[in-house]
Amino acid sequence: QVQLVESGGGLVQTGGSLRLTCAASGSTFSINAMGWYRQAPGKQRELVATITGGGRTNYADSVKGRFTISRDNAKNTVYLQMNSLKFEDTAVYYCNANTRTLYGEKDYWGQGTQVTVSS
Repeated sequence: QVQLVESGGGLVQTGGSLRLTCAASGSTFSINAMGWYRQAPGKQRELVATITGGGRTNYADSVKGRFTISRDNAKNTVYLQMNSLKFEDTAVYYCNANTRTLYGEKDYWGQGTQVTVSS
């Protein structure tokens, strides 16, 4: 089992910045990739950014150049630095940990943190 705790959400004006943090605990040795997803009201959850243990990153086109994902493997923590925030970035942001063991692959999710960008 892996537990994920997110922090850092809040209210910010358009053009502002926020930094999200997700700390993992439990069976962290099994974590492969970590990432951030978001879900806006009335919309499906979508990928924001992911990062592998080796540091390979992947971003949604809508956030490229504005968001940066990073990972501290020693602390089992992943960060999402969000700059130049737009109104459409408003959503609940969820941390994800993808794990792989001999028994298969499993995803874990945090409880979510609200990001609200005022126009």
